[in-house]
Amino acid sequence: MTAPRHPSLKSHTPTTNPPTTAELRSLPTAVGAPMGVAEGVPTAVLPDQQIGDGRHVTGGLTIRVPRKGTPTASSWCACGRDLFVSGFVKVLALSEDHTAHRDTCPLRTSDTDSEGRAAA
Repeated sequence: MTAPRHPSLKSHTPTTNPPTTAELRSLPTAVGAPMGVAEGVPTAVLPDQQIGDGRHVTGGLTIRVPRKGTPTASSWCACGRDLFVSGFVKVLALSEDHTAHRDTCPLRTSDTDSEGRAAA
C-alpha cells in the first residue's frame, strides 16, 4: 500500500498584478538607517554614564584553603605592599598584619589626616 503524498510545505502562489516598471521607478529611495537596524537602538557605543561615589579599592586580602592542602594567603595594597604566605600559622599572622596595615597605610592615613586638618 502506498502512503498518501503530502503536499509541499512551500506555497507558490503567483501574483495577480505585478507592478509595472514605471510604478517601480516612482517609489522614493530609502534614506536613513541601514536595513536591519531597529528603530530607537543607538548604533554608536556611548560612554558609560554611571557615576561612582568616589570610593575605590586600595587593598585586599585573599585566603585560599584547599580541601587537602596547605592554606595560602596574599595581601596587597596600592601603596606597594604585596605579601604572600603559606601555612596555617603564617596565614593567621598575615591576616592580623593586614588588618593592622589598614590603620597605618600611608595612602589611608595621609588622606584622612589632611581632610581632618582642613576641616578643623
